[in-house]
Amino acid sequence: MFNDRFLKACRKEEVDHIPVWYMRQAGRSQPEYRKIKEKYSLEEITKQPDLCAWVTKLPVDQYNNDAAILYKDIMTPLPAIGVDVEIKKGIGPVIDNPIESMGDVERLGSINPKQDVPYVLETISLLREQLSVPLIGFSGAPFTLSSYMIEGGPSKNYNKTKSLMYSEPEAWFMLMDKLGDMVIAYAKSQVNAGAQAIQIFDSWVGALNVVDYQTYVKPVMERIFSELREMNVPLITFGVGARHLTKDWHDLPVDVVGLDWRYPIGQARQDGITKAVQGNLDPSVLLAPWDVIEKKAKDVIDQGIEQPGFIFNLGHGVFPEIKPKTLKRLTSFVHEYSAEKLAK
Repeated sequence: MFNDRFLKACRKEEVDHIPVWYMRQAGRSQPEYRKIKEKYSLEEITKQPDLCAWVTKLPVDQYNNDAAILYKDIMTPLPAIGVDVEIKKGIGPVIDNPIESMGDVERLGSINPKQDVPYVLETISLLREQLSVPLIGFSGAPFTLSSYMIEGGPSKNYNKTKSLMYSEPEAWFMLMDKLGDMVIAYAKSQVNAGAQAIQIFDSWVGALNVVDYQTYVKPVMERIFSELREMNVPLITFGVGARHLTKDWHDLPVDVVGLDWRYPIGQARQDGITKAVQGNLDPSVLLAPWDVIEKKAKDVIDQGIEQPGFIFNLGHGVFPEIKPKTLKRLTSFVHEYSAEKLAK
């Protein structure tokens, strides 16, 4: 039987228990995955559809989660447009040819997903045959992708990114347009292959203030989500440290607003968020004793179920030190506790 609770919650429909999935649920916290990584890199895993599907499905089987999210990296589509990316252990994505000028932006190409990332689409097709829960596809957002492309890798302050944005706005907007085109084509191809929802990760956009977001980023996000609306699947947006941008996200044609752990769900709704919300237990809590985890999870659930449209998740991704047995126990707790509360 197909479990559609996640899709119902995205649409703010009634559910018998709150659906659960975790960002980065597939990967570094799983011993089975770490064993695979001894032999294959992330890129090598994503290019083997059978193996990639197995990695994607593993946490659903282990934890009884209500959705799967495709295993891959936000950097996956960038080589297709001419960006050389290497995922370095302990660092993250590193780009040796960073964007520095209009000429660099002009040289960027476009993506043809069927030709450039066929393995992603094949993995999705396999998973649709194997899963009894919805499959979430995803993409990085233009600002977050551009930050890696301009900085050359992870950054704490995004100074180079902001410098290009402020000093060469023509180059910036061309970059946003090119990345917007890529995100739209890439996400649509995932839905056509079988993905049943799309999450756009704008992980680092919280580095911008409200006015700069509205000026330099929001227009491309409106275009992306407007074009993806025609695919008729739930659309989710998420970023970290971006509480000040949540009202602007709510304006976008999305179905679900993802909240990080800094922003209480009850407060977000008081602030005018009426769309479905996703989140937002602090992942660090999962290293605490169970009684602490349970208390914190109850608080998130109690706030979430006050209105229709709530998906339980973490406020950011699972990190390596979190034990699989903790995630399994948390999923069971959310299911059981929310079912009792909703039945009253």
